[in-house]
Amino acid sequence: MKFMRIGPVGAERPVLFDDTNHFDLSGITADIDAAFLAADPVGRVRAAGPLPLLDVTGERIGAPIARPGAVLCIGQNYSAHAAESGVAPPDEPILFHKSPNTVVGPYDQVLVPRGSTRTDWEVELAVVIGSRARYLDSPAEALAHVAGYAVTNDVSERDYQFADPGGQWSKGKSCETFNPLGPWLVTPDEVGDPQALRLRSWVNGEPRQDSRTVDMIFDVAYLIWHLSQFTVLEPGDVLNTGTPQGVALSGRFPYLAAGDVMETEIDGLGRQRNVLAPA
Repeated sequence: MKFMRIGPVGAERPVLFDDTNHFDLSGITADIDAAFLAADPVGRVRAAGPLPLLDVTGERIGAPIARPGAVLCIGQNYSAHAAESGVAPPDEPILFHKSPNTVVGPYDQVLVPRGSTRTDWEVELAVVIGSRARYLDSPAEALAHVAGYAVTNDVSERDYQFADPGGQWSKGKSCETFNPLGPWLVTPDEVGDPQALRLRSWVNGEPRQDSRTVDMIFDVAYLIWHLSQFTVLEPGDVLNTGTPQGVALSGRFPYLAAGDVMETEIDGLGRQRNVLAPA
């Protein structure tokens, strides 16, 4: 299934999309939120019977989940991206956090911070947690805790991330609008193997990133298991799993500026398009 949230900011409606039609889920849940994701959303939708059709023409598409409790992110999780960043592949996952209020819709404006000269794009696979994960015994248990997958863009400001005093990754990741998400939350049964997906990005129509999730250093199951040893993952939490090579940090491309257009896409999970504007 593909879950969506459609409508103005703060007034989005829960929607089911079947690749052709949109259906109103408001009779089942008030929102695509932690409570809905933790309570067998697929089973509830199937048990509900026929759903009302919606005409969403011209309406805004919001992030496919309500504001998450946490946005956990993994740095340098593709070997080629670590290399272009000038560092050795990590021995264990690098964890940082983004503020949950960075999450915006897949077509919303992204704001270049005031004074920024190094705003960067990062297409990533987002994993949305569906049930509490705490001290899992092994990675084999991990994928049972996934509610679904989505396209995410871990937009970054590299000066804020790396400049003095240095090492403050969340500073360069938590600027407003820095996490477009969606358009859909796709349930695991429809996605299949999360390590068999193609990720791509473009800036102003020119290709930037083109890779596959099989190239992750730490796969999705390992990441969930590993993080559960250090923190409790809750329903509705978002895990950004790292970006492949092809970002501006590589030195091969210019950084983003107001007026630029970012596009990101993952097989089966949809495509984003965000226009940059000044904050």
